[in-house]
This record gives sequence, C-alpha cells and structure tokens, in this order.
Amino acid sequence: MQDNIIEKCLKAKEYAGYMAALSTYDKNNMISAVSAALTSFEHEILAANAIDLSQCKDKPAHFIDRLKLTHDRLMAMSDGIKKLIVLPDPIGEVIDEWTAQSGIRIKKVRTPIGVVGMIYEARPNVTADAICLAIKTGNAIVLRGSKDAINTNRALVAIIKSELKRCGYEQESIQLIEDVSHEGAELFMKQHGVVDVLLPRGSGSFIRKVVESANIPVIETGAGNCHAYIEKSADLNMATDIILNGKLSRPSVCNALESILIEESCADRFLPHILDALSKNGVEIRACEKARAVWKKAIPLTEEDLYAEYGDLIVSVKVVKNTAQAISHINKYGTHHSDVIITGDEKEAGKFLNGVDSAAVYVNASTRFTDGFEFGFGAEMGISTQKLHARGPIGLPELTTYKYMISGNGEIRK
Repeated sequence: MQDNIIEKCLKAKEYAGYMAALSTYDKNNMISAVSAALTSFEHEILAANAIDLSQCKDKPAHFIDRLKLTHDRLMAMSDGIKKLIVLPDPIGEVIDEWTAQSGIRIKKVRTPIGVVGMIYEARPNVTADAICLAIKTGNAIVLRGSKDAINTNRALVAIIKSELKRCGYEQESIQLIEDVSHEGAELFMKQHGVVDVLLPRGSGSFIRKVVESANIPVIETGAGNCHAYIEKSADLNMATDIILNGKLSRPSVCNALESILIEESCADRFLPHILDALSKNGVEIRACEKARAVWKKAIPLTEEDLYAEYGDLIVSVKVVKNTAQAISHINKYGTHHSDVIITGDEKEAGKFLNGVDSAAVYVNASTRFTDGFEFGFGAEMGISTQKLHARGPIGLPELTTYKYMISGNGEIRK
C-alpha cells in the first residue's frame, strides 16, 4: 500500500503539466461536470456516506455533523462549485509588468502551484471542493481523507473521475490515497519534491501533527477559538442575535463562536439576557467569577477553557476591563481565526480591527461569515490562520504562485 502512495503522488505530478495547459473553457467545463455529478449520483454518494456513518455511531455529535452528507448538503456543494465557473480564471493573470532600465520587459504572471496535497479528517465535502479548486487553478491534487470517511471519499472521487473521462478529459491529475493508516499518512507527508504544498484540515491537534511531521511546505488551516467581545455601547438585541448565530447555527465548524468577552461596565445589563438565551438553546455556560456573580448557573471557567475550541454547545464567558484588555486576551488565547467586536462606538471598533491579530476581524457581524462561499470565493480549501502566502479563506488566488516572464531584443548585461 505504501508503494501505492508514492505511485499516486508521482502520477499526479505527471499530469500537473496537463492541468496547467488547460484553457479556461475546459476547466470550467470540467467543474460543471463535477457539479452535475454530485446531483446525478446522489443515491450512490449518500449510500456510501451511510456506510461511514454506520461505523461511527459512537463518535461525538459534532464529528457526525461534519461527516454526514444529505440531499440539501449535496445540493449546496453542487451550487457552491458552480460559482467557481463564473469567477475569473487566475492563471495567466498579469499581476504587474514594467520595462527595466536595461530595456528588458518584465511581467509577473500568476501560475499554478503544481501538485496540491490535502490531508483531512471526516469532511467529505472537502473532497469535491478541493478537486474543483484544483481544476480552476490548473493544479493536480492528491487527497488523503480519514478512515471514517473512506467510503464516501472513494465514491466521490470515482464518480468525479468517471464523469471527467466521459467528457473527454484526463482525470489522473486527481488522486485519492486509500491507505488510511498512520504510516501511510507519514509517508504522504514526506513527498517533498513531488507534492508542492500540503493543506491539513481538521482539529487543532491534527494540524499541529501535520506541521511537525511534514517535509512539504504546509499552509495551516487552523482551529477556531472564535471570540465575540461586547463593548459597553453595543445594542443588546444585535449582540444577542450575533452570539446566538455564532454559537447555534452550526457549532461543529471552525468559524463557530466559542468565547464571549464582555466589558465590565455593561456585564450586569447584558449577560442575563444573552446567557439565558444561550442556555435555553442547550448551551453549557462556563464563566469567570465576575460573570458567575451575574449569572449564577454557570460552571466555573478554567484556564484550559480559555484556549478551547469546543466544536459543541459550550461557550466560555469572561468579563474584561475594556477593549484593550479584550484585544490582549484574544491575541493570547485565540487561534487567529475569526473574532468580532459588537459596539456602537467607531473609535472602539477601530482599536479592535487594528489590534486583533486574526485572519478575519469583524465589527457587528457573525463570525460564521468566515467562509469561501460567503466571501465570494466559491469553494475553499480551508481557513488559513498563518501569515505567509495565504491568510483567511483559501480560494483561487491562494492556490497559485507566480513566475517572471522576461522578453528582450538582444539586451545583454553590462
């Protein structure tokens, strides 16, 4: 099986040139075929997903939520993929151009990365999204999902490759590693020189393991300990709506709200209403001493809670002195993903926007918007919390690099 991993990576590299040379028309045609396949073969995909779900009955609810596909989710995946078709093709874009003092003409042109590797946990929606993002950016892709989603991933990749072949396109640029052993993962992460970049997607501990083990350049798609800070001038109804949406709409995802900070001077006024609303919706409240003095039903907050990405109906609550202390707290305990200030004061909003060191910083809007679809990027590979190459939703431009194209008329360097 391990020889097969190397073989599949090499096969993807072999077809990277084919992908790079495709026209925008052909790439869009391929994406259209993938989008249609998700609906045409819904029965086969959901049957495979049912097998995976049956083998994960004892897993936590948030895990099952990420693994599960439904008719509505397949429709949403198909619709999201279609949006890639209307987005501009990034490949061949002239980022900059100029004439040097010597007379040579220089263009900085966007190009594919080459072979993109994805290693991810039980998120079968990532499979189709990643394939189509790779197609649009002219990249080959090697996918390695977890054992919990192997039947779903196998069905998705087989159906997609079959449809691309039926439409007259080569499909060997898409490779699925079916060896889901730890040894297989380690070998995949060592394919430096064959796989050009690796994107991990999963829990914080999973991503750290990939970063520590890989010898391929990694774009970290980080965990999400997302914060909402309620400043004293906030509107109570707005704050309640944003916090309920951030925590309840889909608790298992990385842009869900995990932590609430509130300015001390308004804690008595805001916390009873907001925490009652959360509690009525089944959310467990873990609060600091000052917050528990206001809302006595909360569980005592621990230092571990301040770092936690719960992925569940749990939220931490802490009272802070002011915006400066909120910023300091988020930069220490957060994961640099998505954080929001709820305020009616533009000056305080500005402090927060400039001070919080996260990929997405909001004023008066839910953190649940940190998403490739919502940002208008079409599908996404994940949310990067690092600073180099890519930050935030990883869409089309983030899956490209560039080269310099130079032309002259016989110039030589003196």
